[in-house]
Amino acid sequence: MDNCNEEKNFVEFRRKIRAAEVLSGSMGQLLKALQFSGRISVVMQNGRVLKSGYEEGFFRQRENELEPE
Repeated sequence: MDNCNEEKNFVEFRRKIRAAEVLSGSMGQLLKALQFSGRISVVMQNGRVLKSGYEEGFFRQRENELEPE
């Protein structure tokens, strides 16, 4: 995947997290395109999303970056 497309997918991923759209079908496609293998959390109350987020440290590292400590 080229950098431009990867950056576009990541921006869309962050937008969906902020908008609490983590349960949508298109979110699954973005996660696959980004090769995400981390944690996404959703806090629900009375059937409504109160909070959603993800842990950035779980994203795969690019080949030219160092592994996290």
